Amino acid sequence: MISRRDFLQATVAASAIYGASGVGNWAKLAAQQALTQDQLLDFDTFGNITLIHVCDIHGQMKPVYFREPEVNLGIGAVNGLPPHVTGADFLKMFNLTPGTPEAYALSYTDFESLAKGYGRMGGLDRMATVIKSIRAARPDALLLDAGDTWHGSYTCLKTNAQDMVNVMNLMKPDAMTSHWEYTLGVDRVNEIVETLDFPFLGANVFDNEWDEPALEPYKFFERGGAKIAVIGQAFPYLPIANPSWMFPGLSFGVREERMREVVAEVRAAGADLVVLLSHNGFDVDRQLANQVDGIDVILTGHTHDALPEPVLVNKTMLIASGSNGKFVSRVDLDVRDGQLMGFRHKLIPVFSDVIEPDKEVAAAIDAERAPYIDEMSEVIGHTDSLLYRRGNFNGTWDDLICNALIEEREADIALSPGFRWGPSLLPGDPITREDIYNATAMTYPNAYRSEMTGETIKTILEDVADNLFNPDPYYQQGGDMVRVGGMGYHIDVSKPQGERLTKMTILKTGEAVDPAKTYVVAGWASVREGTEGPEIWDVVENYVKRQGTIQLDPNTSVKVTGA
Repeated sequence: MISRRDFLQATVAASAIYGASGVGNWAKLAAQQALTQDQLLDFDTFGNITLIHVCDIHGQMKPVYFREPEVNLGIGAVNGLPPHVTGADFLKMFNLTPGTPEAYALSYTDFESLAKGYGRMGGLDRMATVIKSIRAARPDALLLDAGDTWHGSYTCLKTNAQDMVNVMNLMKPDAMTSHWEYTLGVDRVNEIVETLDFPFLGANVFDNEWDEPALEPYKFFERGGAKIAVIGQAFPYLPIANPSWMFPGLSFGVREERMREVVAEVRAAGADLVVLLSHNGFDVDRQLANQVDGIDVILTGHTHDALPEPVLVNKTMLIASGSNGKFVSRVDLDVRDGQLMGFRHKLIPVFSDVIEPDKEVAAAIDAERAPYIDEMSEVIGHTDSLLYRRGNFNGTWDDLICNALIEEREADIALSPGFRWGPSLLPGDPITREDIYNATAMTYPNAYRSEMTGETIKTILEDVADNLFNPDPYYQQGGDMVRVGGMGYHIDVSKPQGERLTKMTILKTGEAVDPAKTYVVAGWASVREGTEGPEIWDVVENYVKRQGTIQLDPNTSVKVTGA
């Protein structure tokens, strides 16, 4: 474990630059239970360049609860390194006090009780207040969006993402990159991009037919007397993790050699500062920083990690800014003579009860939601359990979805994808139609029902496990382990592909899964074109209506070793 002081000393020693971060005062303020907007936004302006980083908002225009993961395993060399530290270990690593605002915002520890005290987080209108405050101090600050913005809510689905486009435009981003945006379909993405006042970047996005770049790879900005190159990196595994038929003709990939060439190109063109706006995911970006010289800052997204300090890899800083609008990162940089000489950083928590909504953006949000408010506000049921999604193996939202699939589709086993998006609900909360869509809203939602042998089920789970636990970060394709209902198993994450899963058991009978036997399996979010079945939100809504109140037992069906 390292302390903040050790981290900063290591940063100085390794890079010969000096950094400072704004987390330390939170604990003092929390002792008084007296957070104010001025305190949250306080920042000692530094240097000549300011970057503002947002990512993985997933269509959430209103404040939400979002529980951080209880389990976030690091494989191989990154075991025990941020972001693969959770709960009390996370608080200890960053010298944060339990029970304080930062403990609530950054970890799952005592989440339910702290949520009742500190309230919801995020909201685009509150984010706008933060962003405008930063720009008031530094008018030429760059607002950079790492993607997963046009996806993940009722209104985003119903408007084909126009709601998020309209509201985000009011905040005037300077550039963005992408991932789930492409599940709108490539034609819709191109249609939106043509209307934007800022570049939609992707150095790793290529046209298959001509094997040439399909998007702008980078954009130059002149700020503070320095020339800044912002390079975009879209999610590299889109054709694997999402339906490739939705964006035919495009290829992605990490493209390390391509990144090396682009960095060299912008340096040759006079870049004083090179910023990578990335949706690779944290460990892929850490590997890329190890392999490619010349990147000063990586603003990383996709894996939803929120870190109160930058992580230094060689001479590259990685900034992780969480998800669902919970945080906005501010990074001030001193760039002189073509070199980064120092920085100050603050991960700003967007406490919705503390930060005043921006009136212009709040009005725009209400206008976008107004046509749908009655339908999406309908209460479908209630929950006596905390509903959350994050964690490598289990999330209660997906336990609920799996239960619904088994009952509604008359299945033996249910599979729910290990998505990381979807806000949380507290015990005692109503479950509205909007809440259900927040956990399911996507453009390939059909709930299939099929027959699979035990051997096939194991093969599917082994493939997914390798996408998550392969020791080479470039083979880790994001997300968490597929959630399984009706079946338990043991997994040794240290084993090679094909050998990780054992003791697969049907929970209802206690019988071992027979490789040769056929089972009825229900699931959703298949990447296969033409998948048939009811939409998953209807499956869940019907189940919740019949249950009335959701009460979930602790899920102990997955036993993990080798971590």
